Amino acid sequence: MGKTESCLYKTFSQYKLLMLLFVVELCLSLYPTFSSSSSLSFDFYAVSCPAAEMMVKNTVRSASDLDPTVPGKLLRLFFHDCFIEGCDASVLIQGNATERSDPANKSLGGFPVIDSAKRMLEIFCPETVSCADILAFAARDAVEYVGGPNIQIPSGRRDGRVSMVSNVRPNIIDTGFTFDEMAKVFSNKGLSIDDLVTLSGAHTIGKSHCNSFNDRFKLDSNGNLTFVDSSLDKQYAVQLTKACLSDSSITVDNDPGTPLQFDNMYYKILLEHKGLFQSDSALLNDVRTRNRVIEFANNQDSFFDSWAVSFLKLSSIEVKTEDEGEIRRACSLPNA
Repeated sequence: MGKTESCLYKTFSQYKLLMLLFVVELCLSLYPTFSSSSSLSFDFYAVSCPAAEMMVKNTVRSASDLDPTVPGKLLRLFFHDCFIEGCDASVLIQGNATERSDPANKSLGGFPVIDSAKRMLEIFCPETVSCADILAFAARDAVEYVGGPNIQIPSGRRDGRVSMVSNVRPNIIDTGFTFDEMAKVFSNKGLSIDDLVTLSGAHTIGKSHCNSFNDRFKLDSNGNLTFVDSSLDKQYAVQLTKACLSDSSITVDNDPGTPLQFDNMYYKILLEHKGLFQSDSALLNDVRTRNRVIEFANNQDSFFDSWAVSFLKLSSIEVKTEDEGEIRRACSLPNA
């Protein structure tokens, strides 16, 4: 690339970044569901703990180097936190009848990574960085670690004091949901149908237990495969059946193409009718979202640009700021 081309490329990249930041600020100002998101800022820890984000990023990198499944776990953990009580780290609290105790959350992972980052931050910046911000940073950094876009998100979230198991089921997406059921949950969180398509792209990484999708097919007494969901590719269903035959607690890759890379492969496999969940297939089958799935399958840059905006909206759902929450000393326990 010549000097002129290089300069043009850098100028264009800077322009895209400025436009993205503009859209981010616009989202924060327009969506009332984001509660106190107007109190968040991009330089919240600039004085109180300037190395906070770098400490979290290094922790995520180290953990992911040792265990390649960590990024998917952190991203899923963040989703489950934000959809229940908002992005306030309430999913991290241990104890009977907490969110974490619900069967739907039993398979969540990534907790040790958040705890590790928190311990380090408590050494250098005691009682300063919230667990809610740590989890948001970690999910953002997890995506970047596996090839996703490098995006900026504001901080200043406080940790919630409430974590109730009864709040889980009404607020999370079940893998067997219809499109309308998913759209309703997203709408309740201030998220659009476009956000639903975009954020479903998180399934391009991570693993899932067989019992979360094996109701899409079944074996009869003679071992013959019967399709409950005809939208699933038959050959893919056979592969899944073989993988899950011995134990429904076995995990398989959400994305059979590039399971350890954050890319647009998820949308490509949807076009091949290889979405792992019924909720995945619903995006292709519904006329309201099919064209967006096709667009993302053909254009990864378009997916990444949309991801940056939708992730920002996700990370700002019903956040607690100032006296609405606290800065936990340990992420698994509210302060005494």
